[in-house]
Amino acid sequence: MSAPRPLRSGSLRRRTIVSVLALVALLLVVLAVIVDIALGARLRGQIEDRLRDRAAATASLVGIVDATDLADRLSAQGLAVRIDGAEGDSVVAGPSPDQLRSAPAGPAGGGPRGGEAPPTPSPGAVTVTASDLTGDADLVTLRSTLSDGSTLTLTASAAGIGETLAQVRWIMAIASVVVLVLAAGAVILVVRATLRPLDDVSEVARAIGGGERDRRLRPTHPETEIGRVASALDDMLDDVVGAEVAARAAEERLRAFLSDAAHELRTPVAGIRAAADTLVRADLDGPEREMLAGHVVREATRASRLVDDLLLMARVDRGLELSVAMTDLREVVAAEADRARLVHPAMTVRTKLPDAAVPVAIDRDRIAQVLSNLVENAARVTDGRGRVELGVRYEGADVEVHVQDDGPGIAVADRERIFDRLVRLDEARTTAGGVGLGLPIARGIARAHGGDVHCLPADAGASFALRLPLPATRPAQRAGRAGAA
Repeated sequence: MSAPRPLRSGSLRRRTIVSVLALVALLLVVLAVIVDIALGARLRGQIEDRLRDRAAATASLVGIVDATDLADRLSAQGLAVRIDGAEGDSVVAGPSPDQLRSAPAGPAGGGPRGGEAPPTPSPGAVTVTASDLTGDADLVTLRSTLSDGSTLTLTASAAGIGETLAQVRWIMAIASVVVLVLAAGAVILVVRATLRPLDDVSEVARAIGGGERDRRLRPTHPETEIGRVASALDDMLDDVVGAEVAARAAEERLRAFLSDAAHELRTPVAGIRAAADTLVRADLDGPEREMLAGHVVREATRASRLVDDLLLMARVDRGLELSVAMTDLREVVAAEADRARLVHPAMTVRTKLPDAAVPVAIDRDRIAQVLSNLVENAARVTDGRGRVELGVRYEGADVEVHVQDDGPGIAVADRERIFDRLVRLDEARTTAGGVGLGLPIARGIARAHGGDVHCLPADAGASFALRLPLPATRPAQRAGRAGAA
């Protein structure tokens, strides 16, 4: 099995700030690229529109103004002009394209500007019939074919676009730095305020580790991320504190159990020791010797029974190995009633059993031991001369065996306490010297079968119920008849 991967515990505040600033920087870069592309396309489009406007205006003046004069007017606006007449004559004016590429001239005034509508040609005037745009990063060339067969070629410098874009880039870079600085300050403040609840969580955790077990976070909004973390921590702390309290209580119970067990064993051992010492040291014969020998046997039997109960209790805690088989519960109850009549002839034992069989999957000997413990408990509290009733009835998907006596009864506050180990009530219920392990053993065996043993409210005496689960295949008809019985 591979070792668990350690938790990445880098600074959440630092990672959040760096992530947000990186995202802002990325957005600024994307914005700068979009502005650069859009502005470059817009500036180049303006140059192209200006060339088209100049070509349309020039075409409307062909035949009215001399070609050389037209070329001079266009070249005065910083354009390279070439007019090829229909008869093969050519007029060239302005800087050459190579000169525009190396030292661009700014546009001069005059003529229609970009965005203005070209002059409306008069009837019969020359017009542009076809245009072709070419160029590169530094030049834009418009070649227009006129309706009189002549060709007008206008070339403008586009180098100014690069200069403008360079200035815009510098402005965007400076603005981006300023925005990043302002964003860093704002993000630091916001993240610090946002993560302050985590500092509170750490503070509470340290306080609890220091011994303040009652400290809790109690988030105002448990549905949020930090609220869920705080709620989970509170639940964990409740479980830890509960486990700690339970462990302390278990430790106290264990100490009390060991103390009570030692006390219970000390009495018969002391009796055995005293009787044995007397038998060894004194020269006794006849009835006195037999009396001491009988006392040793009785005390040894008592100690042996206590040790057996302690061992059985330990097996119950560890987990009993059951020999489960389908058994008619009525037979087990009837056999226990017969045994009680033989052992306690002065005690009245009655049974209330259903007519139909009650099949259950149980370890017959262990369940008989549970019933024996309950009946012997009833015999002790009634001095073996009371009335005990054993009955079987269905309770939903379970079956219950009730053992009720007419003894002094059990107080409400003690109905669960009597199932603790080595717990005995007042002398009225312990006259026969029980050690307080019969009921815990009975409950442990019942729970090993998936059932339980409870002390029920009763108008007179004490009433105990052994509940056992029924097999899932029990027919509904049998359940109805047995329940009615």
